[in-house]
Amino acid sequence: MKVIRVKDQIEGGVAAFELLQEELKTGARVLGLATGSTPIAFYEQVVASDLDFSDLVSVNLDEYVGLGSESDQSYIYFMNEHLFAKKPFKVSYLPNGLAEDLDAEVERYNALLAENPVDFQILGIGRNGHIGFNEPGSPFDGLTRVVDLTPSTIEANSRFFEKEEDVPTQAISMGIASIMSAKTVVLMAYGANKAEAVYQMVQGPVTEDVPASVLQNHPNVYVIVDEEAAGRLENE
Repeated sequence: MKVIRVKDQIEGGVAAFELLQEELKTGARVLGLATGSTPIAFYEQVVASDLDFSDLVSVNLDEYVGLGSESDQSYIYFMNEHLFAKKPFKVSYLPNGLAEDLDAEVERYNALLAENPVDFQILGIGRNGHIGFNEPGSPFDGLTRVVDLTPSTIEANSRFFEKEEDVPTQAISMGIASIMSAKTVVLMAYGANKAEAVYQMVQGPVTEDVPASVLQNHPNVYVIVDEEAAGRLENE
């Protein structure tokens, strides 16, 4: 696990983009993507570049149950706004939050991931150490599944909705084993409210109580953090 300290989110986006460029040179063809405010600066770098993604495949970590592309809070809407409409891929896969049969949708997505192994996975981290929507207690061997969101995650996401009652309580999320199968993982974290989670991920014990701590077992992980998010780290 290599920790990269940056001044701010903009510099972090540049650092992540440089890592992507190196991976593309060595043949990366499937990108694992994330949503939320953390990767926006990275996506801005991608959009501003002259990279051609028309032969690449993307797969997203998750989607809210009950939301589709017509909802401006869905993750498909987010990805279209920040990346896909400006830098289209050959094909982009996301879980279908409006699927009538969620079990069948989970099977479909696990099959897609098996057919499209991720070369370069972007991640953020929740204040409780979750990655994707894998909350504390999630099994390390888990694949894509429907998850119940914790109250803390619902509260954190409520800033994007008119009121907390509008926040979905479930999501379809890639599991931890799915995430760990990526060849390269780049996790970004910014701000003092992520400092404890970053510390537990990098220097705490590997435990399902802190899902991101499993990344200590991955052979090729980059952690991009600003000084506030790195505030609790001892010298690496």
